[in-house]
Amino acid sequence: MPEYEFRDVYVPRGVSRAAAVRLLTDHAEYGHWELARLRLYPDGSRRVRLRRRIIRQLRATW
Repeated sequence: MPEYEFRDVYVPRGVSRAAAVRLLTDHAEYGHWELARLRLYPDGSRRVRLRRRIIRQLRATW
């Protein structure tokens, strides 16, 4: 089963939807994050949980 690391991002209510999409797109492109969960609150703020897979390298034995 793959292991993931998580990052929580809070987007305040004054941020437009287009700006939030740009922010999450940058995280996805440059940090290799993917969307795990998005929660939209009644006041318009968003709490986003991003995840990316942890890749473990095995030590080469000689």
